[in-house]
This record gives sequence, structure tokens and C-alpha cells, in this order.
Amino acid sequence: MNLSLDLLLGFALFALVTSITPGPNNTMLLASGVNFGFNRTIPHMLGISCGFFLLVVAVGFGLGAVFQAYPILYTVLRYVGAAYLLYLAWKIAHSGPVGDSAHGEAKPISYLGAAAFQWVNPKAWIMAIGAISTYTPMQGYFYNVVIIAAVFAIINLPSVGLWAACGTLLRNVLKDPRWLRVFNWGMAALLVISLYPLLLESFH
Repeated sequence: MNLSLDLLLGFALFALVTSITPGPNNTMLLASGVNFGFNRTIPHMLGISCGFFLLVVAVGFGLGAVFQAYPILYTVLRYVGAAYLLYLAWKIAHSGPVGDSAHGEAKPISYLGAAAFQWVNPKAWIMAIGAISTYTPMQGYFYNVVIIAAVFAIINLPSVGLWAACGTLLRNVLKDPRWLRVFNWGMAALLVISLYPLLLESFH
């Protein structure tokens, strides 16, 4: 089976829904838009899309099979990702007021940091494995993997950008330090809650 137009359209819908729904990336982008503005969040957005492209390609070219053969590696990666998410939640919770020079050391996540985060982001792995296992035909497999990864990245960028834009629109509303503090702690709490499936699985 070739990568038909129907299959590609079905995959595009899958990519849109999984990219635009809440998750660690979008939660962090919303917070970054509020705290740093849209322009300073662009490297974060590009890092997500490029890092995710590489992750999908890696899963398609056999990394998923390695994790199936050695489940302990996947388990270690998931817990490293969980620890990093808790660190990011702490950073968001303690972000300073918008435009506050006293918090000048606070910086948005870099391009490389955002790209690297995809490799420990549980939702990104689920999305990548779903894309490869469900939508990638075996005929012309390697070519199809690259096409699937590229289409995913192209759809992902404006989807995550929407969250950064929404955060930017909230900047004026959240200039009051008290409301900003409530918002940042709320975003941090959502990041921690996103670890719920991992914790639930650990106790079963």
C-alpha cells in the first residue's frame, strides 16, 4: 500500500488533533507566551517541531523496535522525562512578573532545549509511535517515514504556535503579579498532572 491521498488526509487530521490538544509542550508554550511574548518563544516552537521531526524519523527507522526488545531503556527514558518535567514545572511556577527586570535571568526555553525535550516527552513518543504504526505503509517504507515526519512537523508548528499566541494575548491581563503567579502555578500544576498516567502505571 502506497501513501495514498486518503491515508495522508487521515494522518493530517491525526497530526492536527494530537498537536493542538493540551500536553506538556503546549502548556509550556502558553506559559512562555505569557512570560516572554510570542517573538521570544519562536525558538521554543521551532525546537519542538524540528525535535519532533527527528523523533518520528528515529522511531520509524527502528528506535521503537529497540525499546520493544529492551523495555528497560524505555522505562528509564520515561522517568528521566518525568524528572525533567517536574523541573520545568518548578521553573514555570517561579517565573517572575511580566517585564520585571528583577527576574532578568529568566529566559524562555532555547531551540536546542525544546528539541531535546521531545525525546523525554511522553506525549511526543505516543504521537510518534502512533504515526509510524498506524499511517506508514510498508511499501516504500523509508520514503514514507520521512514524508510522515515532515507532514507532522509542518502541521505541528502552527498548532503549537497557537498556544504561544494565546499566551501572548494573556500578557496584558496578567500584568498584575498576583494573577500572573496564579497562572504560573496553574500551568506548573497542569504539567505535574500530565504525569498522572505514568504514576498510575507505576503502581500497577
